[in-house]
Amino acid sequence: MTGEPIHVAVIFAVYLAAMLVVGAFFYRRTESMSDYFLGGRNLNKWVTALSAEASDMSGWLLLGLPGAAYLGGMSAAWIALGLLAGTYVNWRFVARRLRQYTAVSLNIITLSDYLEYRFRDSSKLLRTVSALFIVIFFLIYTASGFVACGKLFGSVFGISYPAAVLIGAAAVITYTFLGGFNAVCWTDFFQGTLMFFSIIVVPIVGTAACGGPGATADILKSIDPKYFNLFHVNGATGLALVAAIASSAAWGLGYFGQPHILVRFMAIRSPKEIKGARHIAITWVSLSLVAAVAVGMVGRAYLKIPLENVAAEKVYILMVADLFPSLLGGVMLAAILAAIMSTADSQLLVTSSAISEDFYKTFLRKNASDAKLVWISRLTVLIVAAAALLLALKPDSSVLDLVAYAWAGFGAAFGPTFILSLFWRGMTREGALAGMITGGVTVLVWKQLEGGVFDLYEILPGFVFSMAAIVLASRWSKKSEQQILDEFDSLFGKNPAEVEAG
Repeated sequence: MTGEPIHVAVIFAVYLAAMLVVGAFFYRRTESMSDYFLGGRNLNKWVTALSAEASDMSGWLLLGLPGAAYLGGMSAAWIALGLLAGTYVNWRFVARRLRQYTAVSLNIITLSDYLEYRFRDSSKLLRTVSALFIVIFFLIYTASGFVACGKLFGSVFGISYPAAVLIGAAAVITYTFLGGFNAVCWTDFFQGTLMFFSIIVVPIVGTAACGGPGATADILKSIDPKYFNLFHVNGATGLALVAAIASSAAWGLGYFGQPHILVRFMAIRSPKEIKGARHIAITWVSLSLVAAVAVGMVGRAYLKIPLENVAAEKVYILMVADLFPSLLGGVMLAAILAAIMSTADSQLLVTSSAISEDFYKTFLRKNASDAKLVWISRLTVLIVAAAALLLALKPDSSVLDLVAYAWAGFGAAFGPTFILSLFWRGMTREGALAGMITGGVTVLVWKQLEGGVFDLYEILPGFVFSMAAIVLASRWSKKSEQQILDEFDSLFGKNPAEVEAG
């Protein structure tokens, strides 16, 4: 990067200051738990769509996925294809129903609230189990964002990894602490816009610097003749190849259980706006995923020094540093900060809601006022962030690996549970419990095992086992109360396969 690092520092400082202003703006507008965690259910389609996708993609869009494409070439597209399919199905079939169901009671603020209300669970087991998994997997997920901060600041400014992690975390914590859901969503809107244009521009400029598309392709073929082969995955063949492709594409299954995405569906101001939001979201995701894979591949042709293993996740940073003047480069690098912050803030907020609403209010202070709960929520943001920082202090951590672990945990523990709860009137409380526990535990155990079938991405067995557990437990347990069935029928009709228009 030409120019002085001070120019980049100024860009970063201005960007962080703008995010803090948004947090301060919403500070005085946050009076209730609904305001703090759902923004009063008043998000428009643009903010809902870009906030959902920006919080979804995180730092791995500009670090992890380009790194995978740099190392594996076109085969990294299987991850992108799986994610695109999952995004569409989630918006098309889950969003509207979840918004409708969670609006029937003003007391439904968190996903745990929804499960408890959906099955009229007076035992608090559904709330407790779901909140526990949210805390476990979001600690890992938030840590991935802080790891990305460490790589960004360390690469750009040459500062120590722990200091870099602390700087990025401090900004995220501050505006999440102050403004809650509205601050998170509006900052995500701006961050999603910055991420989109940055990830599109870098591979275009990189390709031009290599001499155009043809010259870039020739360079890549000279490095690896199979670089453009979609079915060349780490040299695997036969069943191993099938497992590798299935593992990559299975990322799409994770969408149905991501709390930080699902709460956006709950917060949109009207179900009628979901169709428009879906079109915006799919366009953003499609172009961003294609560009992220292109960054890795073009970076392999452009960069003269080969990157190995975890170092490959810095390909976007190195390309920006070499291709753009310092001021513009600072803006492009701020996109990584935007990606990190747009997800970490959402994760902190959802984890905070799980602790304050599902543990503190439920078991310690049932009659706590909204004002007190908002402050308890802000305090838990600090506690959760501190725990995530401890997990993030290992400098050789892989952003993609951490995200994959947490993504699998949520996808398996919650995905089948939420899908069937919205589409199958015969699902029971016991089925929901069995599904969450089976899916979550499967991921936790599978991740610790190696070799053979255990090399399969843990979300696949977790999702399948969870779905089976829900069906079996619901069939064997007592039928849901008539009140629950009548409410389901009033919202969606008796046909579980019915899909609303739009």
